[in-house]
Amino acid sequence: MFYVILGCLALLVLVSAGRRSQPVRVRREWRFLSGAGALAAFVAAGLMAFHEAWVVAIPLVIVGAALLGSTRFNPRRTSTPRQGMSLDEARSMLGVGPDATPEQIQSAYRRLMERVHPDKGGASGLAAQLNAARDRLLRR
Repeated sequence: MFYVILGCLALLVLVSAGRRSQPVRVRREWRFLSGAGALAAFVAAGLMAFHEAWVVAIPLVIVGAALLGSTRFNPRRTSTPRQGMSLDEARSMLGVGPDATPEQIQSAYRRLMERVHPDKGGASGLAAQLNAARDRLLRR
């Protein structure tokens, strides 16, 4: 019984120490396992509380809450383009010259968007920047 309490406290210390450092990019599978571990900790805490073993139940609830908090961290953040994109930045992003026509701008946009579209495995942040560059050059 003493070793169970000691193990729960050690786990709590490790989880809290890890949360103070920089957030780690966690894969979806690890987030799923963390959620399953939180569920298991809550079930075990409920069983221990049912048997009136409060000394074990309380640390298990704390560990479950810590694990549950780590499942909510979403490492995927969509980046938004800057609001003040200059004309030179927009031209260089699309690869067009200063004398490009709207048809050339639209053609360069389509060509690049085929490569970086999020539905085809590209990055949503880069697609958003391409959208902003096209809108800036076409003055939309």
